[in-house]
Amino acid sequence: MNSVIKKKPTTDNWKLTTNSLMKIIVNGEMKEVAGNLNLIGLLEHLSMPDERIAIELNKEVVRKKDWETKEINDADKIEIIHFVGGG
Repeated sequence: MNSVIKKKPTTDNWKLTTNSLMKIIVNGEMKEVAGNLNLIGLLEHLSMPDERIAIELNKEVVRKKDWETKEINDADKIEIIHFVGGG
């Protein structure tokens, strides 16, 4: 049986730099966030789960395996879509 260890995002995923704020659009709302922020760090910053969601960055879907390396830039437009199960 194979074990899968999931890495929980930490504040290391979003590096704060003083005097370095960016303005981005998340789900249609303008947000100010620290510079040098990747997608996992953004989820953590917004207190959002990293399960059952999809992220679109500037109209391109980003694969979950790329969230840690995909950095956000000033004026980026991000859509975070939650998948909800039900019957």
